Amino acid sequence: MAEGTSFIDFDSPASRPRELDVRWIHGSPSAKHNTDPDIQVYAYDEHTVILRQNMAIDYEAPFLFLLFGNDRAVLIDTGATASGEFFPLRPVVDRLVDGWLARHPRQEYHLLVLHTHAHGDHTAGDGQFAGRPDTTVVAADLPTAWKHFGFDENPTATARVDLGGRGLECLATPGHHESAVTYYDPWTGFLLTGDTVYPGRLYIQDRHAFTRTIDRLIEFCERRPVTHVMGCHIEMTTEPGVDYPVRTTYQPHEPPLQMTTDHLHEIRAALDEIGTQPRRLAFPLFVLCPDD
Repeated sequence: MAEGTSFIDFDSPASRPRELDVRWIHGSPSAKHNTDPDIQVYAYDEHTVILRQNMAIDYEAPFLFLLFGNDRAVLIDTGATASGEFFPLRPVVDRLVDGWLARHPRQEYHLLVLHTHAHGDHTAGDGQFAGRPDTTVVAADLPTAWKHFGFDENPTATARVDLGGRGLECLATPGHHESAVTYYDPWTGFLLTGDTVYPGRLYIQDRHAFTRTIDRLIEFCERRPVTHVMGCHIEMTTEPGVDYPVRTTYQPHEPPLQMTTDHLHEIRAALDEIGTQPRRLAFPLFVLCPDD
């Protein structure tokens, strides 16, 4: 960091969860009357932004995360739509970065784009960042992503992404997808789980790998203060065990995005309940959907 630039101390994480009482955009009963922004922007704190894509653009309505450090920011996932005309992710991110730099001036600042996994609703917007100055986009496919984190040599390692005083811990967490990665941010206490854990349908590609992943996340969280477990979708209703149908574009009765580490234990117990007879099984805040 350049001499004279103010240094932000990220070594004093919050001792308790910050309030996350957000009314997320959740679609409209009629596209004609949809007045939601293309992307909802929620500043969790000065250095942490949560984004949600409008359901009118894509029913997946994924969440994305933009985290700022002293030397660079990281954007985790790029949404479900490639076109900047219909999903202006790049302008929104540029505006947020420019605003942060106006408050915390730096001569140089980099943007890193990473992913929770390689499904299209998390990678479609990658092309919007092609050619952006001072930007690195790490593709989400297994060989590229895992080489970047060093998981190709040691899939059980805990990798570190240094944003400049703000370091993320990264785990290989296959099961939903072979290239899945979970991110832990000590500054906020966020555990960002992608499609591995979220209030919705937990599609399990590899049941044995998924079980090992949940075991690992439970063990990981026992040694760290986790404030919120946050995936990338909301698919459940506020009625326990009832999810919105696939391709729903209006979800007026959503539960919160954030879950807790207790839910990791609930998922683990649910996997035991399924046992060797894979079947769709609904629980209050998630539905297990094993493929095998």
